[in-house]
Amino acid sequence: MEKQHYILLDGLRGVAALMVLWYHVFEGFAFAGGTMIETFNHGHLGVDFFFMLSGFVISYAYDDRWKANGLTIRGFFRRRLIRLQPMVVMGAIIGLATYLLQGGVRWNGTPMPFHWILVAFFLAMFLIPAYPGASYDVRGNGEMYPLNGPSWSLFFEYIGNILYALFIRKLSNKGLSFLAVMTGLLWTGFVVFDISKYDMIGIGWTLDAVNFFGGLLRMLFPFTLGMLLSRNFNAKSQKPTAKSFWLSAIVMFILFSMPYIPKTGNISINGIYELACIILVFPLIVWFGASGKPTGKFSMKACKFLGDISYPLYIVHYPVMYLFYSWLIDKELYTLGETWHIVLLVMATNIALAYACLKLYDEPVRRWLNNRISKIQKF
Repeated sequence: MEKQHYILLDGLRGVAALMVLWYHVFEGFAFAGGTMIETFNHGHLGVDFFFMLSGFVISYAYDDRWKANGLTIRGFFRRRLIRLQPMVVMGAIIGLATYLLQGGVRWNGTPMPFHWILVAFFLAMFLIPAYPGASYDVRGNGEMYPLNGPSWSLFFEYIGNILYALFIRKLSNKGLSFLAVMTGLLWTGFVVFDISKYDMIGIGWTLDAVNFFGGLLRMLFPFTLGMLLSRNFNAKSQKPTAKSFWLSAIVMFILFSMPYIPKTGNISINGIYELACIILVFPLIVWFGASGKPTGKFSMKACKFLGDISYPLYIVHYPVMYLFYSWLIDKELYTLGETWHIVLLVMATNIALAYACLKLYDEPVRRWLNNRISKIQKF
C-alpha cells in the first residue's frame, strides 16, 4: 500500500529554500559593506527547518520498512545516496565553473594553482570536507566546501542518515524522546552561552572543533524532534485546506525577518530567539503542514513546484551567489535599493538553474541509477 504524500510539507521545504536564497542576498550586502546583515537576519533558520523535515520524512518513509519490507542498511544507504549525491556532484561542477569564471583566485585576490582547484573539485564531488588552512581551501575563508559552501549541511545530513540507520531508528519513543531532550539541552547551552561567538545558530560551515560539534548538535536536535513528530502523527488526519500552506509560509517569513537582538553580557538573546523558533514554532508548522492538503490548482501546483526545486535550489544556488558577492564587492554596493534589478536576475537565474538541473540531470540520473540497480538485482 502506497503511503500518503505530504505535498504541503514539500511546498514548505521549497519556501525554506527560497528564504535561504533571500538570506544569502543580504549576506552579500554584509560582505560588501563589512556590516552585519540588517534585513532578513534569521534566514539561515531555513537549514534547521530542513533538518526537522528530514527527520520527519525519513522516519515516516523508513521506520516500518526494516522488518516489514526487509529493508537493509545497505539498501537504505543506497536509496539515500541516489536521492542526494547526484546534486552534490552537480553543485561541485557548477561551483568549479563559477570559481574559474571569477578568475580562480581567493577572496584576497591570490591566484590558486590549478591542481589545487582540481583537488577541491574532486573532494567536493565525494563530499570530503576541507579543513581550515588546507591548500585546497581555494577561497581561503575556511569553508568545508569552498566551491559550494552550503554542502556543509549535506555533510551533517549524511551523518544524520548514518546514525539513523545504525542506531536512532531502533530507539523506542521514550529513547528517542530522551535523545531529543539531551541534544536539545546541549544545543541550548551551546547557543545561549554563545560558545561559537557568532551570536546566532548559524554554525557548522567550517571544520574546526567548535563548528563540528555545534553543527552536529544543530542537525541532531531538529532531526530527532522531526522523527518524534512523525512517529506521533496520524497521516489519516490530513484534511483539505486552502490556508495551511500560505499561512505557514507567511509565519516563516515573519520569523526570519525579525531584527537582530543585541547580546546581553555573555548571553546570546539573538540565539535564544532562534532556538525558540526551532523548539516552539517549527514543530507546530510541521504538524500544521502535515495535517493539511492544499486545495485549488494554484496551491497544488505551487507546492509541487517548490517541493521539486527545493533541494536543487539549495545545493546549486551558492556558486551563483559567489559571482554576485564578487560583483557587489567590486562595485562597492551595499543595499537592495542600489541593486534590486540584479537581485531579481540572481533570484530568477537560481530558480531557473535549479529547475533545469532537476529536469535535465537529477531526475534522469536517479531514474537511470534505480533502473540499473533493479537490473543488477534481477540478474
